[in-house]
Amino acid sequence: MFCNVLKASRCYYLSREAFRLPTVIIGSVSYSGIFSTMREVKVKGASGFCSLDSGEESQILQSESASDSHRQASLNVQFTPEIEKKYVHHVYDAIAPHFSSTRFAKWPKVANFLSSLPSGSLVLDAGCGNGKYLGFNPDCFFIGCDISAPLIKICADRGHEVLVADAVDLPYRTGFGDAAISIAVLHHLSTEGRRKKAIEELIRVVRKGGLVLITVWAVEQEDKSLVAKWTPLTEKYGEEWIGPGSPHVRSPSSRTLQSIPETEESSLGERKKESDQSATESLQEKTSQSESYSGTSCDVKDANDQQEYFVPWHLPYHRAEVSGASACALANGLAKKDDKKGAVVYNRYYHVFNEGELERLVAGMKDAVIVDRFFDKSNWCIVLEKTL
Repeated sequence: MFCNVLKASRCYYLSREAFRLPTVIIGSVSYSGIFSTMREVKVKGASGFCSLDSGEESQILQSESASDSHRQASLNVQFTPEIEKKYVHHVYDAIAPHFSSTRFAKWPKVANFLSSLPSGSLVLDAGCGNGKYLGFNPDCFFIGCDISAPLIKICADRGHEVLVADAVDLPYRTGFGDAAISIAVLHHLSTEGRRKKAIEELIRVVRKGGLVLITVWAVEQEDKSLVAKWTPLTEKYGEEWIGPGSPHVRSPSSRTLQSIPETEESSLGERKKESDQSATESLQEKTSQSESYSGTSCDVKDANDQQEYFVPWHLPYHRAEVSGASACALANGLAKKDDKKGAVVYNRYYHVFNEGELERLVAGMKDAVIVDRFFDKSNWCIVLEKTL
């Protein structure tokens, strides 16, 4: 009874105080708004108009300049690169119902983390997808957000507290949550600055002593044949991806993308020969060598250095809207038909993480420490504790 009252009070408090940005309610889905605040420069001993000597004026101008530079850098990170709009946002909007139907199994490590939280904890799920972890621990209160409005609608229809928001600009007040999770989200961010900003946001929104669980896809995939079905990008384009162009892919770029199981979580044991794809055979040969030889091989080194991929998603024809997002994607060249498999093929952008990469992103952050790290289901995972 006490727990229910506590949860109810947190829910009421949330409705008034949780969000640092105003929200617009469309149906049962909340969309975060953006507003700017006016800053005041207060001069000691002055009330109304005042004059400043040259030294004081210089200090204020320097402060303003530094603040403007900081704001500009923050805006650059928060600006969504074109590759993410085309190959993450648009894709998940188009495949949302089908994607949701494949996302129901809970990872044991994530389940254990959520189950270990104290009763009454407020958990913020950044990139909640179809909401499979929302409400997992009945003794906790959950709020989810995701960049995909169709996925958020699925969550809302299930009765979850959710809103549309960006992982690099979470709309929660600082220190509001007791814990936060980011499950398979950061690998969709295309620059190091945006990945770091997303981690900083997760830390910001939890209280001192709060925990943050982050999981990302790893370079070190346990199923090597799965990687062979991904399309490698030629190089890390970084900030060059912010613009109208699309990144190049390795030759041959015009090959037909092969199918991968729609549920990566249950596909690790599958093997499939693709003898008609010489490029695929070459990559399989490299990954096979990595199991037999040391990491000093040049081929193995090249394979391990590759971190940018397009991972295909096959949306069956009967699940694709004839005149909706899929038709538009086909017309714009952002998706392809595969009549043999009876599906519309979308490419999803992924930056897969090397061992230690998550830790390096956190290394310069003074307000959090790593309390756990582990490798699970071809994912690198860390748990952070906020210290300030």
